[in-house]
Amino acid sequence: MSLFAIGDLHLHYQSVLKAKDQLNSPLWADHEERFAENCRRLIEEEDTLVLVGDHSWGRNLEECEKDFEYIKSLPGRKILTRGNHDMFWDAKKTAKLNDLYYPDLTFLQDGYAVYKDFALVASKGYTFEGPFYLDRKGKIIGYDESDFEHAKKLVEREAKRLTDNFEAAKKDGYTKFIMFLHYPPTSVIEKDSVFTNIAARYNVSQVIYAHCHGKSRFHDSIEGKYRGREYSLVSGDYLNWLPKKIMG
Repeated sequence: MSLFAIGDLHLHYQSVLKAKDQLNSPLWADHEERFAENCRRLIEEEDTLVLVGDHSWGRNLEECEKDFEYIKSLPGRKILTRGNHDMFWDAKKTAKLNDLYYPDLTFLQDGYAVYKDFALVASKGYTFEGPFYLDRKGKIIGYDESDFEHAKKLVEREAKRLTDNFEAAKKDGYTKFIMFLHYPPTSVIEKDSVFTNIAARYNVSQVIYAHCHGKSRFHDSIEGKYRGREYSLVSGDYLNWLPKKIMG
């Protein structure tokens, strides 16, 4: 009974692909076939696979049908968290998604899921991504303050959602946690954030995140041991489409 994670599949069986990196990068060539083969080789039916956001380029459920069929065909229990490109996913209608796709897929937005004696707690998260102002050497010397203020509001919203989910798990007696974000826990100008503080407050063992795909973004945030817990980037191209074993 192992736990695996990966993010940023960006499937497009029924939608138009416009992302230049995905169209041109060799890291993305035939990624669907490579990922499915790796899953079949590594994941057993009793295992759990958490897909950490940006599942499909589809703008609505109709454009995601074949993408979901692909995900359903993968081995193991599948848990999906919400990413910034998941246009099909209305945060207020997550219960409807679970009604439609139960028991094949679990859409985790509010509350928590369970793996062994761990509560799996998730939020899309958010982090400020610029625009930044650079000097001639490429060092950040400033940023757009109006965009930064807008980002702060989104960070606060997602932090509250995440905290509510942790509190729900605590109320039900859980003391062991794994935290999933789509966005990285810190921006390129932060060493700590509200999300690293939440991870410390609830003493999570691991923080799993995605979103940082494309080689220039692979090291935008925390990796490895930090403040007593493990931080892992699980974007698909970063992992070369090999799902990361988190536990088990």
